[in-house]
Amino acid sequence: MCPQSLPQPIPRISVEELALRLADRDPDLQLIDVRESHEVEIAYIDGFEVLPLSEFDSWGSQIQTRFNKDAETLVICHHGIRSAQMCQWLLNVGFTNVKNITGGIDAYSVAIDPRIPRY
Repeated sequence: MCPQSLPQPIPRISVEELALRLADRDPDLQLIDVRESHEVEIAYIDGFEVLPLSEFDSWGSQIQTRFNKDAETLVICHHGIRSAQMCQWLLNVGFTNVKNITGGIDAYSVAIDPRIPRY
């Protein structure tokens, strides 16, 4: 995955805002988790589609047909670094409403749902 233009600011959403959005159960909300499969086995939030960054070659060419480029798309990882990379790539390929989940699933576990294991 390599950005093809200058980086643009990536909109962010807090884990508190994420919890509210998940409670709304908005069917148009797109949720992407870019962590590795072994990480997802440890901790997972229902509703996220898992697209590990290491497997980009297997799903990268399909992203624009699997997701609506204009729908709100929230991206999560462990702490927010990989999800920021994914957000930047999505913006570069034409997605218009992408947000990085600040602090990732680790922050979600601490602030929102301690039943989600930390690792």
